[in-house]
Amino acid sequence: MNQEIHIDFQNNISLTIKREDLIHPFISGNKFRKLKYNLLQAKAENKKTVLTFGGAFSNHIAAVAFAGKEYGFKTIGLIRGEELFGKIEENPTLKFAQENGMQLEFVSREDYRLKNEISFLENLKQQFGDFYLVPEGGTNELAVKGCEEILTAEDAAFNYVCCAVGTGGTISGLINSAHPDQKILGFPALKGDFLKDEIRIFAKKDNWDLISDYHFGGYGKINLELIEFINAFFDENKVPLDPIYTGKMVFGVIDLIRKNYFPAHSKILLIHTGGLQGIDGMNLKLMQKKLPILKTNV
Repeated sequence: MNQEIHIDFQNNISLTIKREDLIHPFISGNKFRKLKYNLLQAKAENKKTVLTFGGAFSNHIAAVAFAGKEYGFKTIGLIRGEELFGKIEENPTLKFAQENGMQLEFVSREDYRLKNEISFLENLKQQFGDFYLVPEGGTNELAVKGCEEILTAEDAAFNYVCCAVGTGGTISGLINSAHPDQKILGFPALKGDFLKDEIRIFAKKDNWDLISDYHFGGYGKINLELIEFINAFFDENKVPLDPIYTGKMVFGVIDLIRKNYFPAHSKILLIHTGGLQGIDGMNLKLMQKKLPILKTNV
């Protein structure tokens, strides 16, 4: 569903948000897209178990857990950080994943960095038996294939398509399915330039760029300015934004509009990639820091 955003801009710029967060109550946004073909492949291979990786408040972990319950897979989540062991009840994401049947295994940050090593994965197979592997964040060729279905025929009228970037799968799908005259802009949630190389693995066109000025200090970092922006945006448009990905992207796009980055009469489409389940966990952190909490209708 596309929803027009009513903000008074100069230069007759129009802003629309694609509500991918409304696809599914628990497997929302790009996680639904990324898992679609991976789960079909797991079924085709007669796999009974899906194993994946994620952090403490991972949207991906929550989505895989619910999808496993929904579609009949056992799920195993390798969680970054041994210190989280025994603290599941204090963590809304991990509690949700466990309640939906996911077996949680906590690994040190050192071991977690080995998640793509063949020897590490072989050890996991010895420990857990045969499984279908979904990478951290869900990004692989099948995930990109799913994300290529985000844009529809009605989206051809937009000059710019903007999305947050985590592992690069979503933007790669948008790049591949965009019309030749559309520009895809990605707003990384992480610091560093390594993402361009990751995206080039899957992207088949050069119709894109990354804007790296709106990560607010890095992954999971947030400040009062971003909190107030997200809450004001919700009050004005009744659209909840997550603070890790989409909130930062929308902040960035609106800031760029005000700085005259986009030509006059530009039509801009924002992709809401979901991630709203993470707000509860972030609000716990904000309360500890005595900062305002994020508004949401979920």
